[in-house]
Amino acid sequence: MKNIFYIIVLLITQIFFAQGNFEQANSLYQNGKYKEAVVAYESILQSKQHSAEVYFNLGNCYYKLNKVAPAIYNYEKALVLHPDDADVINNLKFAQKRTIDEIKVVPKVGFAKLLRDFTGIYPYNTWAWIAISFSALFLLAFVGYYFSAFTQTKRLFFFGMFLFLVFLLISVAAALFEKSHWDNEKPAVVFAEITEVHGEPQKASNAVVVLHEGTKVFVMETVANWKKIQLTDGTEGWIDSQAIKEVK
Repeated sequence: MKNIFYIIVLLITQIFFAQGNFEQANSLYQNGKYKEAVVAYESILQSKQHSAEVYFNLGNCYYKLNKVAPAIYNYEKALVLHPDDADVINNLKFAQKRTIDEIKVVPKVGFAKLLRDFTGIYPYNTWAWIAISFSALFLLAFVGYYFSAFTQTKRLFFFGMFLFLVFLLISVAAALFEKSHWDNEKPAVVFAEITEVHGEPQKASNAVVVLHEGTKVFVMETVANWKKIQLTDGTEGWIDSQAIKEVK
């Protein structure tokens, strides 16, 4: 019982500590003390109090300090928590304009594109809530069908059950697809000022492309101190693990 009490007290203390640091960091940012604000925001993250607001504000600080890679990295971290945040998306675009590399985005085509465009409308947790809503509607339609005394009303409720069941299955499938995509997608940001991407996981191999800080890549595989990455234009290669920082 005492252990539970101590845990609760510790959690409350951490919350108030983080809140105090957050307000202090915001004040420093508003006064143009960006370096000091960075330290304050980082201390919040070190206390395991993660939030999209902290990452967003930290990204803004780094942006003001002209540190492209940390700015983009923290905006990406904020989007992991709040994928649809318009302010984060907008600021990320501004930060990306400061990067040197201009990597084209190769669009997907065919059924895969249509499927991704549809399921990508919402993150997987939103699809899960939509599925729960349709399951509740299905249950209500079933109750109405079961207790209805009129044939016409029973038909109406039965049609409603069928419709809600279809939407429920679509929502569940979309949630599972998005969750799989989220788990398999491993974005990272190049932190090295300049680095080479090699054809093999060794420095002696030929360089495929040269990347600069702030460029977004996707990690596919890890071998020793090397990571196989893919760029948004489909280019693949091996990069030194220390040259990048994974977002999640």
